[in-house]
Amino acid sequence: MRSGVIARKLGMSRIFTDAGQHVPVTVLQLDKCQVVAHRTEEKNGYVALQLGAGTAKVKNVTRAQRGHFAVAKVEPKRKIAEFRVSADNVIEVGAEITADHFVLGQYVDASGISIGKGFAGGMKRHNFGGLRASHGVSISHRSLGSTGQCQDPGKVFKGKKMAGQMGATRITVQNLEVIKTDIDRGLILVRGAVPGSKGGWIYLRDAIKRALPEEAPLPGAFRLPGADDDKPADDGVAAEKVADAEQVAAGESAETASSGDVAASAPGDEKDDA
Repeated sequence: MRSGVIARKLGMSRIFTDAGQHVPVTVLQLDKCQVVAHRTEEKNGYVALQLGAGTAKVKNVTRAQRGHFAVAKVEPKRKIAEFRVSADNVIEVGAEITADHFVLGQYVDASGISIGKGFAGGMKRHNFGGLRASHGVSISHRSLGSTGQCQDPGKVFKGKKMAGQMGATRITVQNLEVIKTDIDRGLILVRGAVPGSKGGWIYLRDAIKRALPEEAPLPGAFRLPGADDDKPADDGVAAEKVADAEQVAAGESAETASSGDVAASAPGDEKDDA
């Protein structure tokens, strides 16, 4: 069992296949999805990875969380979640999961918080038919109708479908096909709709009802910290080396200057003794 990822929903779009077929897709982006901590069988009783995504301001992070991120040597994260994994699919702390973690044609399960609709009636919330629209009903056509029984049991059972808060609940959509991935921009395009509004956080996992493709990377596709292939990273290392060299040179010049002062003061001391 592999780890999932924390992605941000950017919205919906569409792409066209080589045959000209129109495919509606949801665009998901990996925003610095890194491994923050491990959960081990010896210490926690189960094996899991704690992932963090996004960037949080330091002033909005508690002192305990700052220490937690400092131990992992990652910047403060906006969203944190755990993903159960098998013991042979543990990824190193600090590694950043990339978009090629999922391969083309693979099926995934997406979980998110659905869009809240506020307080809704029975017809909108549960698709009830309502009362008669012609005779015998007076200004209560969309009412719920009877909810209880007779004197026995004489109450409304818990869980009865009635009017109430609609939406804003955790929803999981299974068996969504991965249509396209963009490693450079960290984009994952899946067929169909994904629960949640634009900008919401989505938990993406391997589909539990479909077999994992053979070409799927194990334990996953990730980038280790400091392993970027960009030239600016090399320039930064070179700049650090130059800065270190300058500090050493400054220290040597200071030692030379101090030794010169001692030599210059030595004759004066002899004259004073004389």
